[in-house]
Amino acid sequence: MRILILHSRYLSGAASGENRVVEDEARLLERGDHAVEVWEGIPADLAGLKLLRAGVETLWSSRADAELRRRIRRGGFEIVHCHNLFPSFSPSVLRTAAAEGSSVVMTLHNFRFLCLPATFLRSGEVCEACLGHNPWRGVLHRCYRGSAPASGALNMSLSLHRAIGTLSRADLFLAVSGFVKGKHVQAGWPSERIRVKSNFAWAVPRREGPGDYFLYLGRLSREKGVAGLVEVWRNIPSPLLVVGEGPERERLGEAATPNVEFRDAVAPSEVPGLLARARALILPSVWYEGAPRIIVEAFAAGVPVLASRIGGIPEFVDHGVSGFLVSPGARDEWVATVLRLLDDEVAKQLGEGAWSAWRDRFSPERALEELESCYLQALSSFDG
Repeated sequence: MRILILHSRYLSGAASGENRVVEDEARLLERGDHAVEVWEGIPADLAGLKLLRAGVETLWSSRADAELRRRIRRGGFEIVHCHNLFPSFSPSVLRTAAAEGSSVVMTLHNFRFLCLPATFLRSGEVCEACLGHNPWRGVLHRCYRGSAPASGALNMSLSLHRAIGTLSRADLFLAVSGFVKGKHVQAGWPSERIRVKSNFAWAVPRREGPGDYFLYLGRLSREKGVAGLVEVWRNIPSPLLVVGEGPERERLGEAATPNVEFRDAVAPSEVPGLLARARALILPSVWYEGAPRIIVEAFAAGVPVLASRIGGIPEFVDHGVSGFLVSPGARDEWVATVLRLLDDEVAKQLGEGAWSAWRDRFSPERALEELESCYLQALSSFDG
């Protein structure tokens, strides 16, 4: 198949899970002998009037539409696969791609069409005020990049394209988890047009033994629940390695005990080395995680996951088989569960379960079969 991939790249670069998903899926498709072209919009660091102009272009980007027509006509793409559209593109590209005769697929990585910041998160707390409604409340709270004008422009774009049926031009939506699909269905999207397709991870060296330390790897912000994790570790006689950056870094460092070590964010190439010595990966999130990519990366290394029972996480972690699930913020439950993982046999058994989950559900081979099946379904829908 000939596939054109569209993605407005996040400025966080390799730290963005979505950026890496796009790169990895393109590489995977090329390995499967498909002709792939990736068109990535790379916005500047937006502020002030630049942010306002970018917000206005999300309404209807004639420049992006013209360039998309040129690329489709030159490349003869059967599939146009869209990922993040904002701020480099607009939903209008869905209409343009369909008008040019391509079948249109769109991955739902998050809640962008339901919530201005795409997270159902405001002031560090879960917020569903706009679920199933016009997101005008997000304008009042300046939810998109802290800007009322940009939030207003994005709201106008989403409202306009809902009203004129632009999203119906996509032949198939791919939700990264059943939870993400469920929120869209709850908002009124047709269930039959959304298919769940998980992320995958490349093969890496497997962990040997039970592991030396517990590992948190991600952004250090309130919704990630790391503050509660640091508090839990006052009762844990084992090292915790916290790798990442974010607004809570200094405060967390001040509150941590000596058995908690902090390191700056690392390049993706360094992640397998960190996982290779980890007893467990820990995700103490208190918000709606859709499908954390780091879970399947840990599984590929044979590392179990200890995580909050929230959002899409329970779809990936099989409690007692590939890791443990714990109630968000339940301090005593977290302490007890971490202590269970100090048993070497438990850590090794869960590691085997984690690797088996990767092999059976999240390997590159499985991912290629699933992605090809999704494209064939979209083409069949388009033809029909």
